Amino acid sequence: MDKIELSRVEGDFGFEAKDANGHVVKIDSKPESGGVNFGVRPMQLLLMGLGGCSGIDIVSILKKQRQTVEGFDMKIEGEREAGVEPSLWKTVNIIFELKGNIDIDKARRACALSMDKYCSVAETIRRAGCKINWDVKVLETVQP
Repeated sequence: MDKIELSRVEGDFGFEAKDANGHVVKIDSKPESGGVNFGVRPMQLLLMGLGGCSGIDIVSILKKQRQTVEGFDMKIEGEREAGVEPSLWKTVNIIFELKGNIDIDKARRACALSMDKYCSVAETIRRAGCKINWDVKVLETVQP
C-alpha cells in the first residue's frame, strides 16, 4: 500500500506532500481562490502523473525494442468541465516528442500500448469520462 503524508506549510492552501521515500511535492490552490503560488494545483498534478506514467511506459517499451531514445519531451494540455463542481478533465491532448534513432512505427505502437493498455493514470481519467487525444513525433538526432 502506498502512503503519502501531507502537511500545510504555506498560507491557507500551501501543502507539501511526501511519499514514503521522502520525495516532496508542493501543492497550492490558484491565487484567485486564495493560493499564493507555492506549488502546483492538484488537478495539474494529475496531468503530471499522466505524463510520468506514460513516459515510463514508452521509454521502457522502446528500450526493449532496442530503439535509442536520446530525448523525450511531452506537451500536455487539458480542458476541464465548465461551470460544475467537481470540475473533471473533459479532454486531454498530448504530444510525445521523441529524439533519437527511433522507428516511427515502433514509437506509435509504444505510445498506443501505454495510452490504451499500461498507463494506470490514463485509464483512471478515461473512466472519469475524459477523452485523451495524442500524437507522436520523432525528431532525428543531428550528427556533428
